[in-house]
Amino acid sequence: MIIESFPVGPLGCNCSILACEDTKEAVIIDPGDEADKITSVLEKYDLKVKYLLHTHAHFDHISAATPLKRAGHGEILLHKDDKFLYDILEEQGRWFNMQIPKGDPIDKNFVHNDEIEFGKHQISVLHTPGHTPGSCCFCVKEKDLLFSGDTLFAGSIGRTDLPGGDMGQIEDSIKTHIMSMDTDYKIITGHGESTTLSNEMKRNQFLRSWA
Repeated sequence: MIIESFPVGPLGCNCSILACEDTKEAVIIDPGDEADKITSVLEKYDLKVKYLLHTHAHFDHISAATPLKRAGHGEILLHKDDKFLYDILEEQGRWFNMQIPKGDPIDKNFVHNDEIEFGKHQISVLHTPGHTPGSCCFCVKEKDLLFSGDTLFAGSIGRTDLPGGDMGQIEDSIKTHIMSMDTDYKIITGHGESTTLSNEMKRNQFLRSWA
């Protein structure tokens, strides 16, 4: 499997491209900005994008979805509970004094436990509300790899003070769907450095207090 992760945009959202080496079919997780930078990686490997997957609908994780879709790079997928945030992308930009264009319509909604296929591989969807109502993590079981979005960071968790955030929900999501995992997943977070589940269980003050 081809796996490329790199920061995009002024807030450094970690965008990830996963692809099947045999079929060249790909998915992009959190194309938050810099569509040209993302496209250059696609061209490097000669990839065909099937889906644009989003851990949640904050602008820094989704702003490049529309230009990529218009260029023929896949369908936009999101959990339905974050549609209200996707519908106000322009307003979100104003919260941070940035100009964000309105997005094209969502093509499909995924739900908890969906299996999203690309080439010979699959991604499992975990609905983990708290940072936003529709926040999700994506699990690639064959690679012991978890894309946590802004639900879990190295040493911290996602903020819950923006519209739709809920501290009780994020605690329940992490305890139920992440801390209960029996594999030491490598975790690619929404921002900043990658980590592992074992590291977070030992060092993350939130997870330690919930254990």
